[in-house]
Amino acid sequence: MKDKTILITGGTGSFGGVMVAHALKRGAAEIRILSRDEEKQDAMRNRLREPRLQFHIGDIRDIGSVDRAVAGVDLVFHAAALKQVPSCEFFPMEAVRTNVVGSSNVIDSAIKHDVERVVCLSTDKAVLPINAMGMSKALMEKLVQAASRRRNGSGTIVACVRYGNVMYSRGSVIPLFVEQIRSGKPLTVTNPEMTRFLLPLSDSVALVEHALTHAEPGDVFIKKAPACTIITLAEAVRALFKSDARIETIGVRHGEKLFETLATADELAGAEDQTDYWRIRMDTRDLDYAAYFSQGNPDVARLEDYTSHNTERLDLNGTIALIEALPEMKAALGRA
Repeated sequence: MKDKTILITGGTGSFGGVMVAHALKRGAAEIRILSRDEEKQDAMRNRLREPRLQFHIGDIRDIGSVDRAVAGVDLVFHAAALKQVPSCEFFPMEAVRTNVVGSSNVIDSAIKHDVERVVCLSTDKAVLPINAMGMSKALMEKLVQAASRRRNGSGTIVACVRYGNVMYSRGSVIPLFVEQIRSGKPLTVTNPEMTRFLLPLSDSVALVEHALTHAEPGDVFIKKAPACTIITLAEAVRALFKSDARIETIGVRHGEKLFETLATADELAGAEDQTDYWRIRMDTRDLDYAAYFSQGNPDVARLEDYTSHNTERLDLNGTIALIEALPEMKAALGRA
C-alpha cells in the first residue's frame, strides 16, 4: 500500500474506518472514499483531519460517480453494499442495484482505468444463499470471476474475500446487546442455538491485505474463524457488564440461517489451505465442455461444508476472552 492511491467504496462504514487507519499507517499516498452519506464523510474528515484523504460523494449505482473516483487509482477495496438481510428481503431490487449492478460498475471501471488490483468484500451469505442479500453477493462473486475470465490482456487482478459476522461492526448484534443492557432492556436473541463465526474487524483487514498480496484473478479468500451460539454470545456480553438482564427469544428474522457457511465441500476439495486462510481458485474452464471429461471429484465426498456449526466452537469463557479484547468492547467497558 505504500505510496499507492487507494479507493475504498463505502469507506465510511465499519470496515472502511479501520481500513483507512491501516492504509494511512502503511504509507498510502492518497485514499479516496466513495460513498453516498455526506454526514458520515464529514464526521470522518473532522475526526481524522488527514490531507491524504479525499472524499467523493457518489453512488456505485452510477457509473459516472465510479469513473470519477477510480481514475488514477492503483488499488480498489470494494466494500459498498446493502448488508442488512431483512431490508434486502423486503427490497430485493435495491440489493440487486447496489450489490450487483454497483459491483459491476466498480469492476468494469477498474479494468477500464488499469487499476492494479481490486478486492471485493463478500459474505458467508453468498454460499448456498437463501436470502436476497446473499443471492446478490453471490452474483457479485460471479461478476468477479466472469471479469477475470475475459481479461483480454488487462493487467487488473480482481478477487474476493468472504467472511462471516464481523464483531462490533455497525448494525451487528454485540453493540445491540450493549445498548440493551445500558437501556435496562432484555437481550433479544433470535434462536439460542443459532451459531455465528466471530471475526474481529482487525482480522477482516488482515484478510483483505492477504488477498491483496496473494490473489490471482478470480480467487476467493476465506479467513478461518471460531464460532459460538447466539445464547453464548449474549451471556458473554452480559457477564462482561456484570448484568442480570433477562435474555428473550424473539424468533428468526426474515432470511436468516441457523448457521453460516463460508465454503462448500466442493469448493474446499480444490482449495489451497494457507494455514489461517483458505484460497478458493476460480474454475477456469470455458464453455467448450466437450473438451473435458469429468468423472467427479472423490475428495468432495470426504469433505463437508465449512460452517459455524463445525468450526471451532467457543464456550462461554472462550467467547468472553475473545470479545473482551476488542477495542470497541474495551471502550464500552471504560477500559480503553
